[in-house]
Amino acid sequence: MNESGRCVAAALRDLRLAQGDLLVVHDHIDLPFGRLRLTQGGGHGGHNGIRSIFELVGRDFDHVRMGVGRPASTDPGVVADYVLGRFSEPRTAVDDLVGRAADAVELWVAEGIAAAMNQVNVG
Repeated sequence: MNESGRCVAAALRDLRLAQGDLLVVHDHIDLPFGRLRLTQGGGHGGHNGIRSIFELVGRDFDHVRMGVGRPASTDPGVVADYVLGRFSEPRTAVDDLVGRAADAVELWVAEGIAAAMNQVNVG
């Protein structure tokens, strides 16, 4: 996961796609659990996988950021264990989040980033 950029760069190269054709779906600790945000570009927010994509592909791609919340501690070890551990939320809530993220991806494909952002990034 921390070296996602290698696979993403290879896939873009093999499929002859540009950065602008890329949508990355990933967890985001700065959003409350269950919240979705579609964004164009932006920072990596400390996410090592996204940092790796930035380094090997660039920053000009879209994101579906899936909110997983932030642990109370800012200790790097606690944060790493938090994002790599099991969800404390009910399975149905996790399934709902994943389903809504999949719907956001389909909307992005069908209507583009602007329309998807207008529908998903409400509230």
